[in-house]
Amino acid sequence: MLFERIKSFYAPPLPIPRLPESEIDHTYKKYRWSTLESTFLGYATFYLVRNNLSTVAKDIEGALNYDHNMIGSILAVTAIAYGIGKFLMGSLSDRSDPRKFMATGLLFTAFCNFAFGGVASYTVHFLLWALNGFIQGMGWPPCGRSIGHWFSMRERGSIFAIWNVAHNIGGGLAGILAAYAASHFGWQAAFYVPGMIAVVGSMYLFWRLRDTPQSVGLPPIEEYKNDYSEDEKKYGVNEKELRTRELFIDYVLKNKALWLIAISNFFVYIVRYSMLDWGPTYLREIKGASLTDGGFAILVIEFGGIPSTILMGWISDKVGGRRGMVSLLCMIPIFMAFTGIYLNPPGHFWLDMFFLSVIGFFVYPPVMLLGVAGLDLTSKKAVGTAAGFIGLFGYIGRTVQAKGFGWIVDYFGGIYGSETAWNLVIFVILGSTLLAIFLLSFTWNMKPRA
Repeated sequence: MLFERIKSFYAPPLPIPRLPESEIDHTYKKYRWSTLESTFLGYATFYLVRNNLSTVAKDIEGALNYDHNMIGSILAVTAIAYGIGKFLMGSLSDRSDPRKFMATGLLFTAFCNFAFGGVASYTVHFLLWALNGFIQGMGWPPCGRSIGHWFSMRERGSIFAIWNVAHNIGGGLAGILAAYAASHFGWQAAFYVPGMIAVVGSMYLFWRLRDTPQSVGLPPIEEYKNDYSEDEKKYGVNEKELRTRELFIDYVLKNKALWLIAISNFFVYIVRYSMLDWGPTYLREIKGASLTDGGFAILVIEFGGIPSTILMGWISDKVGGRRGMVSLLCMIPIFMAFTGIYLNPPGHFWLDMFFLSVIGFFVYPPVMLLGVAGLDLTSKKAVGTAAGFIGLFGYIGRTVQAKGFGWIVDYFGGIYGSETAWNLVIFVILGSTLLAIFLLSFTWNMKPRA
């Protein structure tokens, strides 16, 4: 009985009678804006209650006698839990009202942060941050569903590019907010303050976000924008909510193109998170950088991706939706930048910052575009599941590099020295970049489903 009530509460609202023709254009514009704006702010807020731990890890170690390995395990379990959560929650979001689904996720992750700051047990912290990672999977899929319903195929590259900046803004502000709160009120405040912001964000989402155009009396986006695929011209627009088997089997697991995109994403995420997770440590141990320099490096990477994400999304629309081609071209300068970091000797920190800005500039467009490709290559009714599938592979990649790079530095550093071990890490990153380029070459001519 309880399950049925919960299912009924989160079910997508049914279509209502269409508004008069004179009201459609004005109403459509209003809801398109509120959809983009609320999902942007909402998803940026998800980052505030996800990326705050690493900023105060040192403070937690000192206060609770945790070591690097213990913190690393918490970060790793969060990454894999998020990947699994994104996949499973993606399927649920495709059959849910994003307004309620996303707001619930943000509220629950706020509670995880409150609980994390209120306890001092490693086991509880490990379990809480694993749960937080899993719940965080309720963030991206409803955004993908919403944008897929309110913006047409010809707009998706540009719109997703603008929306994707939420990653960079949320990721960039998360560390600053956590550091400021912790420096004034203790490490616990790094979880309490973002948690309170997330509660407000949850209420805001519930107020501003809506489900499909039909649920508010508007025509489907394809009709409003006169942007139909060939199948839609022939068979009409499919607005039927899909069953679980259809979502997982027919639209995802049997889709060979999605498998190719997902495996490519595995290597792209190794490259993306290599410097976000290990860059400050690498720069301090090998290049003589300070703690402040390490924090600045993260800011350079995150904010470097803001203009390029918008630019490359627009370009991908202009070249017929060839997201894979644009992603491949972005990986080439990344390879060159990591080569530059490897060759740059200590004492030239400004040059390392330049190379990191190049990496940030070019790595975020593939991260965004491969997610858009999942929407392009399947039904808009399965976008959450497809995005979750692609994201799962990405966060498996992050988990592999997080634990793998730490092991390489500890094991080979003890035998050959720190510099040799870190050089080996750079070689693995370069190899992952080349594998991403190789796999993406098979997507060169891949376009949205006709």
